[in-house]
Amino acid sequence: MLVEPTEIPEVLVVTPPVFGDERGFFTEAFNLAAFEQATGIRRMWVQDNHSRSGRGVLRGLHFQNPQPQGKLVRCAAGAIYDVVADIRRSSPTFGSWVGVELSGENFRQLWVPEGFAHGFLVLSETADVLYKATDYYLPEGDRAVRWDDPTLAIDWPIQGTPVISDKDNAAPLLNDADLFA
Repeated sequence: MLVEPTEIPEVLVVTPPVFGDERGFFTEAFNLAAFEQATGIRRMWVQDNHSRSGRGVLRGLHFQNPQPQGKLVRCAAGAIYDVVADIRRSSPTFGSWVGVELSGENFRQLWVPEGFAHGFLVLSETADVLYKATDYYLPEGDRAVRWDDPTLAIDWPIQGTPVISDKDNAAPLLNDADLFA
């Protein structure tokens, strides 16, 4: 398992080994012992989520407060630009973000720690995004920060007008959101 740090130390790119030949490929997408050994991250995984979206769909930036969730995100089919933003006010990297392309071709996964907002933009015709979560979804804790917040200034690789939910368009700006201390 390859683990690559990002500009934000707690956010990691994780790539499991892939074995391919003329028949196709095999990968063990997740192995708890291997993940813990390679990353030093020990969490209880309680929920797996799967979304399918079309080209130009932008989801995010989502987080949960209270009861924050850590997420291990991968794109099983298609391609996405996956973004993680540090929304912990006391953090030295508060307001910083990392963007990584995840795809069914590169097998990369992104570790999104608790205390971070997460979102993605679909780059392919469709994309299947799967992620493991360290805590259960809590509807009353569902929070978001605007995807186009000028303070974050995320450089989304957008072509045309992104497809965004009404909920995400109505999300507060970073300075007005219910963030972490």
